[in-house]
This record gives sequence, structure tokens and C-alpha cells, in this order.
Amino acid sequence: MSAVNGIAWFQIGTDRPEEAERFYGGLFGWTFDATVPGYRIISTPAEGGIQGGLADTGGQGPNHAVFSVQVDDTDAVCRAAEAAGGKVLVRRTSAAGIEIAHLLDPAGNQFQVFTPPAG
Repeated sequence: MSAVNGIAWFQIGTDRPEEAERFYGGLFGWTFDATVPGYRIISTPAEGGIQGGLADTGGQGPNHAVFSVQVDDTDAVCRAAEAAGGKVLVRRTSAAGIEIAHLLDPAGNQFQVFTPPAG
């Protein structure tokens, strides 16, 4: 089953990651793996549930909680979003082979799109 065009990830960005970990861990039973510096992988207890990430913004960006949609072509989706009345906040960037962009829908709600590495 393809994950393309489905919500495949979520991210919480905060300048207080330890507090967020305590809050979401206690509230929902989420667990956090800090194998990447400044980023914790979130696992939810729901069978087959999506994973997410907790990003330490270090106060360098806004706090946020956004969903991420996996797409075939990040740039094409950015163009389509703009044509549909949305806005691209952060054009495609790459990290570990993942292409990601941050967008706003016409009502101003932020979300992300990403294309995983080929292969």
C-alpha cells in the first residue's frame, strides 16, 4: 500500500522539548527516542499509527505542531498549493535525502509535504 498523499508523519517543534516530552508522554503514552541530536522520534502506542518527531527549535523558529503529507514531487505540490491559494513558507530543503517544504493553506494553517529518498 502506498503512503503517497497520505499523512505519514507529524512534527512538534518547541523551545522546551523536555516539557513537551513529559506532556505528550504522560497524556497519550507516547515514547521518545533521542538518537538524533536536537530531534526525538515519537512513537505512539496505536497499532499501525504514524510516527512523528519532536524538534528542539532552540528559540530559532516558531513553536508548532504540524502534520506531514508524503508526496511524489515536493516542488510540484508547492506549485499546485500556490495555484490553489496557499503559500509556501519554506521552499524545498533536503536533509538525509528527504525533501521537505512548509506550506500554509488558504486559511493560514501550516503543514508540511515531503518526498522520501528514492529506493
